[in-house]
Amino acid sequence: MAHALASPLVQLDSLRVLPVADVPDGTDCAALGDAMVRAGLPLLEVTLRRPGAIDTLAALAADDRLLVGAGTVVNAGQARDAIAAGARFVVSPGIDRDIIQTCLDAAIPVVPGVATPSEIMIALGMGIDVVKFFPAAALGGVATIRAFSAPFPGVRFVPTGGIDMASAPTYLAEQSVLAIGGSWMVSTTLLRSGNWAEVTALAAEASTLGGPR
Repeated sequence: MAHALASPLVQLDSLRVLPVADVPDGTDCAALGDAMVRAGLPLLEVTLRRPGAIDTLAALAADDRLLVGAGTVVNAGQARDAIAAGARFVVSPGIDRDIIQTCLDAAIPVVPGVATPSEIMIALGMGIDVVKFFPAAALGGVATIRAFSAPFPGVRFVPTGGIDMASAPTYLAEQSVLAIGGSWMVSTTLLRSGNWAEVTALAAEASTLGGPR
């Protein structure tokens, strides 16, 4: 992978937990950013599932203490909008060549979703060796990652979907797992209620998962 794309992925490799947030409209983005920084997990994937998600992403990305990316990116137009709003990385639930090329052209790391060996091969063919394994729990979890790692030893996975604090260590014990994605510390319920103390506590607990391999 080109060095220009490395920095956010290097940081993700260090933190090892990617909080995935479906941020409700009207959320206090400054308070959310403060909570993540206080927790020692200054990283967020903001999903583009709501009409106001790009504005939310822009507000969070303006906080230079945070590493903010866009998630649930399903077409190249969304990727362009996210990058223009300040996204430092892009995550997609599946493989789309136009999304990947848009990000490569902008020198923005992209983590496409894969569920099959064929999709891994498409990613590798475009120079991508870090992929999202989604939905992880529904597709066999760690056992499937191990099976994929045999023919694709150079691929690093970011399993997401159905992972919580209890199951995360099992995934993170795998050498092929760069990090895990999860939403339990930034759930929509917590964000809507503005329970920043609980967000901070859960994110701080999650940050302890990022110890030595």
